[in-house]
Amino acid sequence: MSKLEKKEINLKDLLTINEAAELVGVDKMTLRRWDNAGKLKAYRNPMNKYRLYKREELEDLLKEITNK
Repeated sequence: MSKLEKKEINLKDLLTINEAAELVGVDKMTLRRWDNAGKLKAYRNPMNKYRLYKREELEDLLKEITNK
């Protein structure tokens, strides 16, 4: 990720894996699998490398799932 990309991400727009799993209605392990498979992009906390998810991307994913 470039420095420019890092600056565009606002921390208030990011959710922890627990928050993201609750929002989407899946288990944390499902989010990890989707990340590993490239289905959903996880951003990493630079200090502890924890996965963080953009709320907007999760909401878009929910729209895709519910429209099928």
